[in-house]
Amino acid sequence: MHGMILALTAAVAAALLVCRLALRERRSPGSARRTLAFVHDRRALTAGLCAGLLLAAFGWRVAGPGALAWAALAGILVAGLGSGAGNGGGPAPGARARGTGPEGSRNQE
Repeated sequence: MHGMILALTAAVAAALLVCRLALRERRSPGSARRTLAFVHDRRALTAGLCAGLLLAAFGWRVAGPGALAWAALAGILVAGLGSGAGNGGGPAPGARARGTGPEGSRNQE
């Protein structure tokens, strides 16, 4: 019974994240694609898989099979955080830093 409650709460948390993603996509088209760009990043997927497996091993001993859903959700979140794409890690392609270039140079006289 305890495992089923854990799995159900993880499903509710995952559903909330999906709803949040859908609302953000509706407000700003293309944002979901940028948010889910981590699925193409091997390093992010490896980090998420490692985190999920470690949490699953520990959670299985502590809470039983219900912890597997939380471990999977945590692995997905770690993969999303580990990705450089879509998390505001740098300027957009083609963007110019403020204060550089001929029109924005601070050294103009």
